Amino acid sequence: MTDSRALSLPESYTDLLATLKDRVRAARITALRTVNTQLIELYWSIGKTVLERQQIEQWGSGVMGRLADDLRAEFPEMKGLSRSNLFYMRGFATAWPDPIVQQPVGQLPWGHITVLLDKLETRRDRDWYAGAAVEYGWSRNVLLNMIMNRTLERTGAAPSNFVQRLVGPDSELAQQVAKDPYNFEFLGLSGEVAERDLELALTSRITETLRELGPGFSFVGRQVHFDVDGDDYYVDMLFFHMDQNRYVVIELKTGKFQPEYAGKLNFYVALVDDMLRREHHNETIGILICGTKNDRSVRYSLGRSTSPMAVAAYTYDKLPPAEQQALPTEGHLVAALEWAEPEDQPNAE
Repeated sequence: MTDSRALSLPESYTDLLATLKDRVRAARITALRTVNTQLIELYWSIGKTVLERQQIEQWGSGVMGRLADDLRAEFPEMKGLSRSNLFYMRGFATAWPDPIVQQPVGQLPWGHITVLLDKLETRRDRDWYAGAAVEYGWSRNVLLNMIMNRTLERTGAAPSNFVQRLVGPDSELAQQVAKDPYNFEFLGLSGEVAERDLELALTSRITETLRELGPGFSFVGRQVHFDVDGDDYYVDMLFFHMDQNRYVVIELKTGKFQPEYAGKLNFYVALVDDMLRREHHNETIGILICGTKNDRSVRYSLGRSTSPMAVAAYTYDKLPPAEQQALPTEGHLVAALEWAEPEDQPNAE
């Protein structure tokens, strides 16, 4: 074996080694993905065959148990041929009756797929979470957390004026940024808290905060200072959305929504848009997150705001019962979103 300590290495050796290491890692990841894809296709095909045979021959659960025993006897090195897994495979083929090669679910590990089957009832929900898990690289635990926190139902649900203030598809993209309500359970708070304490808690748990806000958010800072000809202003929390290439101003209010809150956020969004936004950035948007809100008051306030903004509520584990009851119902949210699309609004080209 060559003594590397006595060997004179070229100056480029470190870069060469790093390049080759990256290449090996990439090849291993590709190989693992290929193996996973083949395994998922196998499981789907087994489930499809079992499903078709059961429909024709009316199998009982006893036959499934015997089939699992015989398959494991033939392939003892494979750990996925249990009776319970065969039922999952049948459920897999039932949930996705078409070949899954080109579908997001076909790119997920088997553990992710069993979570989708266990926790979700509709094809629409399963496809949404499968696509998000593939796009953002969610682990199985993150996927489960997103499902349990009703991420799909809350995404894009906040009342906003994006349709009026943003052009065409940009308004739809911006709407997907604003959830309602935000779930701050991870903060471990209870009862009433001061706005500054809520802000500090969110920034001290920034990883969890970014996860709750959603994919694409990057933290810029808290209490971001702006000097306007000698007047000092401070934005509670400033983020940049990497996917949408825009700044997002977030203002926090622990009490009930007041119309003047929208006016303040409107000012801050205009400030950030003027001082920080570059030509290649999309328009800055604002999200006001408050303890509770009256949707009719929100609609009036947003209707007069010149900046693109949304208003959402927040909740956490031990929110007082009175405030829990004041959170918006699904009917309120639907009414607010319908208001955001007036019939006389011209269609954007």
